[in-house]
Formats: sequence, C-alpha cells, structure tokens
Amino acid sequence: MHLNKISLFNYKNFSEASFDFDNKINCFVGKNGIGKTNVLDAIYHLAYGKSYFNPLAVQNIKHGEEFFVIDAELEKNDRTEQIVCSLKKGQKKILKRNGKAYDKFSDHIGFIPLVIISPADRDLIVEGSETRRKFMDSVISQLDHTYLHQLIHYQKIIVQRNALLKYFALNHVFDNDTLSIYNEQLDAFGKSIFEKRKDFLEQFIPIFKKHHQAITGSEESVQLVYESHLFEKDLLTLLQETINKDRALHYTSSGIHKDDLSFEIDGYPIKKFGSQGQQKSFLIALKLAQFEFLKKQSGVKPLLLFDDIFDKLDESRVAKIIEMVNSDTFGQLFISDTHPDRTEAIVKSTHQSYKIFNL
Repeated sequence: MHLNKISLFNYKNFSEASFDFDNKINCFVGKNGIGKTNVLDAIYHLAYGKSYFNPLAVQNIKHGEEFFVIDAELEKNDRTEQIVCSLKKGQKKILKRNGKAYDKFSDHIGFIPLVIISPADRDLIVEGSETRRKFMDSVISQLDHTYLHQLIHYQKIIVQRNALLKYFALNHVFDNDTLSIYNEQLDAFGKSIFEKRKDFLEQFIPIFKKHHQAITGSEESVQLVYESHLFEKDLLTLLQETINKDRALHYTSSGIHKDDLSFEIDGYPIKKFGSQGQQKSFLIALKLAQFEFLKKQSGVKPLLLFDDIFDKLDESRVAKIIEMVNSDTFGQLFISDTHPDRTEAIVKSTHQSYKIFNL
C-alpha cells in the first residue's frame, strides 16, 4: 500500500497545495511554522477521519475560510483508491471513498493502516489515563471493527447512564429498574472490551519489549501494565456496589472507561523515574511495536509518519531506524525535519528512493 498524491485546500496554513509522493521515502523540510507537520496531519486525517494534533475539527480550516478539503489517491491491493475528507463550517465532516460517502466514519477505520511518531506522543506519558486508553483502542480498532462498534455503544450508554444519575439528583428520585437496564448493557459490552484489551496486550507487550531492547541495547526492564476494575470483579457487580458513590458524583465511577495502561521502567512509573532519554526510547519502541503489530495482523505495511523526530534522536537511535528502513521493515515513509542537509544525508544513507519537498 502506498499514497500516490494528496491535495490540500484551505487545510490549516495551506490555501492550496499538491504533493506527488515517492513510493518509499518522502521528506518535508523547512523552518518551524511553515506547515511540515500539517502535511503529515492531513495524511493522518485520511486514515482516522480526524487530526492527530487538534481534536476540534473546525480549527483545521484555514483562518478566514469556510471549509477544508483533503483529496488523496492511494494504491492498495492492486487497486487505485480515492479518499476525500472535507468539512464546511456549521456542517458535519464528510469522508468519501471513491466518491461514496461513509455513513459512519468507523467503517473507514483500518482501511489505511497508519502509525505516527511525534514529539506530541509524550502526552502518552504525562497526560491522564484517557490518552493511553485511546492508544490501545486505536490499535485494536484498526483491526477489529466489532471492537470499535462495541466501544462506541459502551460510551453512548455511559453518557445515558450519567444523564440518568444527574436526573435522579436534580429531581430527588430514583428508579433502580431503569438503571439496571443500563448496567446490564454496560456489563455485556464492557466484558468483551476488557477481554479484547487483555488479548491485545498479551500479543503486543513482547513486541514492544523486543523493540525497546533493539533501540537501547540496555538491560533496563520495561513493562506495560494493564489496570482495570474488571480484574477484581465483573462490571455488573461493580456497578451495583458503587451505586451510592455514583449517585453522589452524578457519573459512573467504575468500568472499562476508567482503564489505564501503566508505563514502567525497572518496576517504577516512567513518568516519575525515567529520564528524558528513557522516556523517548520507551515511546519510540511503543510506536514501532504498534507498526509491527498492525503489519502482522493486517498483512499490509502501514504508512509511517516521522514528525520532527531526527531533531530529538541521538545518532544510535537514528542508525537503528535507518537499519529498519534498509531491511525493508517499513513501507512508505513520511518525514518532517527542520534541517534539509541532515535529512538528505540520512535518507541517502538508506539507499532507497526518495523525494524531498522544500516548504
């Protein structure tokens, strides 16, 4: 699979721009603020139907304009596919494949497997549990549409149950029968999601550890620890036991929407006890493991986006990535960098075909 070309209209800082891509390596170089990362984000947008960096869709429209369009052509399974993502202010975003709009964006997830490695990944370490859950869910969802639909249904029921709890509090009433209906639905979806997250991590963690060892060459022990209420009790029991707490808080305090993934080094949280270099290695290993996992499960090499990472890596880590490029581990690469000479030197050393776009 590879992206042939992309056209941007009123997307972020671009009024109009088009790029024809090399099948292997594509580099966007220029000063900070010129739009290098925005091109990568447009490619990400095609795969996930949303921006990696700005969750507010309307803010991806160029200032002073009313809409944006991302139009791309790609080759997959010996077929040429056209994907168009567009948004007009005050309207819903539209995602089309070969001229036909998706009824649900979720039906598109996984069609373009993609992994991005960016300085913004540090949020996985420093932010709350929701960020790490989203990482797990994004990997699983690209391969398992049933999982994605279960997750969407679960989240809708949580919203409904929380609204009911607020209604009870405001009106000084309580209806256990209605609440029980939500509890049973959450239990059914929650159990399946919990099991699939467990299965995923059993396969994913050894791949992650392998990449961490390869990048660092160290004896550090790293671990991803899945934390969930459901290791203790089934969700139905938990929801019944915490009902008084939930009524006081006006929201659902237990369930798989509270799961977390603990990042540890030598048995301690990497957020508190890991150096910047250790955190960087941890995150790159995490994303390379995501790439390998998706490739193994789907049989397709995902698009791989490197956002400004050569500026953040030492020579040994860069050498490791070059080695993986030369071993044909990766498919099509998209790289942003502020130093044109450095970028060209790095990509030339891979002996692969490439294009450099000076922005």
